[in-house]
Amino acid sequence: MRYCLALDLKDDPTLIAEYEQYHQRIWPEIEASIRESGITDMEIYRLGNRLFMIMETDETFSFEAKSAADVANPKVQEWETLMWKYQQALPLAKPGEKWLLMDRIFAL
Repeated sequence: MRYCLALDLKDDPTLIAEYEQYHQRIWPEIEASIRESGITDMEIYRLGNRLFMIMETDETFSFEAKSAADVANPKVQEWETLMWKYQQALPLAKPGEKWLLMDRIFAL
């Protein structure tokens, strides 16, 4: 299954550069948590301060299970806290929401 999500970064060139540096070599524990959740491929694109994530998953993946595993993983919580220094919620996000699932409106 493919999922597409969006999130904004704080509109600060220095912070954006730091964020990209962290993503050149993510922590091994973060990569492991992604793979263990059933995500088989993940890419993040940036335009200005807007981020766009594409996730490919296998049949074992669920957002609920990934969220529960992340809450129970101290290293993931440390990463998420660090990343929030760079990220900002989309204007339509509810309190506490970060990456928002996008609706596909066209397929060729």
